[in-house]
Amino acid sequence: MNKYLNYDFVVNKDNNIKISREFAANISLVWDAYTKSDILDKWWAPKPWKARTKKMDFREGGSWLYSMVGHAGEEHWALTEYIEIEFQKKFIGLDGFTDADGNINKSMPQSKWEEIFTDKGDITLVEFMITYPNLAQLETTIQMGFKEGLSMAMEGLDELLTKLK
Repeated sequence: MNKYLNYDFVVNKDNNIKISREFAANISLVWDAYTKSDILDKWWAPKPWKARTKKMDFREGGSWLYSMVGHAGEEHWALTEYIEIEFQKKFIGLDGFTDADGNINKSMPQSKWEEIFTDKGDITLVEFMITYPNLAQLETTIQMGFKEGLSMAMEGLDELLTKLK
């Protein structure tokens, strides 16, 4: 990551995580990286894992069903259901672990994600507010390595954006 770009990751006991991350690319490119499955599959998983989309319908009422695939072929499935979308400004979705058919695993953490995109010219700021129904689900997510995994994935996006420019 470029040492001059902002990255903050704050865990609040109010059942949420606030993340802000700058990317050295214009808002159009960063928006596409977060909303198009062919680009998401190239960076969303922390290396050496890979993201693989089964289906994506990026619209209000649509969803993204994908798996994180390990080097030995193991898969962990997740689903994001899109609630609200404002083009190149923000999107809000419900996120949870699932099986391969998109059935939510209620024994695993579930959360609401709000992602806000701010155009700063050659830099785009992406801010996340991830809210959990309770503190236990937030703590489980952190214990699963969420911060480290997301940080690695964002570094992968940094690399990809350099190639896509």
